[in-house]
Amino acid sequence: MLGTGLTFPPNLGAVVRRTVANGELPALVVIHDPDGDWLVGDGINDPNIPDACGIYCLAHVAEMDPAITETAGLRSGFAAYRDDAGQPWKVEPFAFEDE
Repeated sequence: MLGTGLTFPPNLGAVVRRTVANGELPALVVIHDPDGDWLVGDGINDPNIPDACGIYCLAHVAEMDPAITETAGLRSGFAAYRDDAGQPWKVEPFAFEDE
């Protein structure tokens, strides 16, 4: 599911925590939810507070943090987690808590 050589489509949008999008914090969570949507978080701050996230081009976010590209092959319904920017991704099945 993870690997090198894959890339995100150039126009693929994702819900991204602004702290990741502006380079303040590294991405520690990448989710490809069961509906096919992509979400990227910093693993620290609550993404549900107002204005915490925005829609960004995932390929551009991955340019700032090339390790995000390692998750491009993540299947729908899975999430990749890492403890910090230098660590490898761990993949687990994903479902929203209310499902």
